[in-house]
Amino acid sequence: MHLLDLIQITYLYGMFTLFKSKPILKDLIPSNHVDIHSHLLPGIDDGAKSFDDSLKLVKTLHGFGFSQFITTPHVMQHVWNNSTEQIKEKETATLLELDKNDIRLPFRAAAEYMLDDHFMQLVQSEKLLTLKKNHVLVEMSYINAPIQLYAFLFDLQVAGYIPVLAHPERYLFYHSHLDEYLKLKKAGCLFQLNLLSAVGYYGDGIAKIAEKLLQKGMYDFVGSDVHHSNHIAAFDQKIRLKDLLPLKEAIANNQFFRMEEQLP
Repeated sequence: MHLLDLIQITYLYGMFTLFKSKPILKDLIPSNHVDIHSHLLPGIDDGAKSFDDSLKLVKTLHGFGFSQFITTPHVMQHVWNNSTEQIKEKETATLLELDKNDIRLPFRAAAEYMLDDHFMQLVQSEKLLTLKKNHVLVEMSYINAPIQLYAFLFDLQVAGYIPVLAHPERYLFYHSHLDEYLKLKKAGCLFQLNLLSAVGYYGDGIAKIAEKLLQKGMYDFVGSDVHHSNHIAAFDQKIRLKDLLPLKEAIANNQFFRMEEQLP
């Protein structure tokens, strides 16, 4: 056998081994995982449409290792005008239905707030639905960041809240300006990675940015951001990351949000 042939075979074997060794996403989920971003309340946003949907999503995620849920319906003016009262009413109804179906996992509702003028009015006028104490999940438009972004973040923190920015890897307008991510961190933002970004669900570009941010240690937490069965199916896809350690660390950090379980 020629040396060139041997080198080629060795390279191909190495690539095959590398690909084969990549785990699927659901196998990386620990049995006590706490999810802080999902859309499981039925009929309130673009997530679960019915309680049957909610039930299927919760059951499947529990099978992956999700043990607690902080679900986060959208609060977005002119699109999903969900009030705190509406969200809490839907939470209560969903808990009753889960209990009827013998599902008694810690489950409560917070919200995913769009960073806009309406949100800042809410900050000044009422208590926000938080992930834990003063941690609040926020998002931006996928088209562009708000002009007053840093003023919003400053005012939010003055009001006593800590912003947790949902899926920063999905904001395409930052992909060619990676320094903007550092500015957001310096402005007090914590970062939440969408787990499905690690399998390329949203596209190769988003997966690459997610990997870069992971390598730089910029993610604080993770979220499933599950809306429907297509998202569930993606948990069976292989992780695309070269280094799994930063992802595992971000997953482990979600224990910060663990709720105390009530004894029967």
